[in-house]
Amino acid sequence: MKAVQITEFGGPEVMKYKDVADPIPGEGEAVVEIQAAGVNFTDVYSRQGVNPGPPLPRIIGVEGAGVVKAIGPGVTEVKVGDDVTYCTAPGTYAELALVPAWRLMKRPAGVDAKAGAAAILQGMTAHYLCHSTYAVQKGDRVIIHAGAGGMGLLLTQMVKRLGGYVFATVSTEEKAELSKGAGADHVILYTQQDFAEEVKKATNGEGVQVVYDGVGKTTFSQSISSLGRRGHMVLYGAASGAPEPMSPSILGAGSLSLTRPGLGDYTVNRAELEQRAGDVLGWVSSGELKLRIGGEFPLSEAPEAHRQLESRASTGKLLLIP
Repeated sequence: MKAVQITEFGGPEVMKYKDVADPIPGEGEAVVEIQAAGVNFTDVYSRQGVNPGPPLPRIIGVEGAGVVKAIGPGVTEVKVGDDVTYCTAPGTYAELALVPAWRLMKRPAGVDAKAGAAAILQGMTAHYLCHSTYAVQKGDRVIIHAGAGGMGLLLTQMVKRLGGYVFATVSTEEKAELSKGAGADHVILYTQQDFAEEVKKATNGEGVQVVYDGVGKTTFSQSISSLGRRGHMVLYGAASGAPEPMSPSILGAGSLSLTRPGLGDYTVNRAELEQRAGDVLGWVSSGELKLRIGGEFPLSEAPEAHRQLESRASTGKLLLIP
């Protein structure tokens, strides 16, 4: 089969499109014929060697959708021929992927492979962020960074569904329109305005209940400054790099809290996975949750997909199509 593999860590150029051996399912495993793979910042971190992962050589990618081609002994969750989607299992930048069967979710009617790959990782991340890490209540004020990215658009829709007021930060007028279209109440162009000042002004100095920050280094300090009393700083990614070290005493100004959550800790068993994925895929199927696919690339062009993602020029979700 064809796959995108790395033998060293580095920039997009270390990803090589090559022939590798077809996977064979073992106990509790399934082989999925990948029809679409999601491109995520966690893939960038894996390529760079920041994230732990399988030993080199390593096939990049942790989100995909397709059809079950084979199952190993003991598999009860799926059968051959099922249309599925999944995430947090490595090796999706490939024509075939080996997956723990308990991670596979059947796609409901109306959710094709592209939608499945566009929704499952970022959709479940958005779900745990606003339903569990900090459960948004009606009237809560929320900051969502990168509001026109795949995550930002999904998280905005979910926060609005819960009755929150969304401040979204974006870099361009085009992205501002996309963010507003997803339901953002107040969109801030961080390239022209200090978002912390804008938020304090709009809230009469009270700040927000929570900041959902997947950007990291360039937004972290101002995100903390935007929080109101007993506010929650939720750092779920670091697209611009890791924040500078800080003293915990900074959180004392307002009894603030800081957390660095990850999807794996919010989908620890089949029941929790089914609950989150079921909500997300159900909302996509019904049309309640709108997806934006911002670009599709042949699998062989994975390096270019990474360049576009890292440039922060893309909007919505980027996909690789084997």
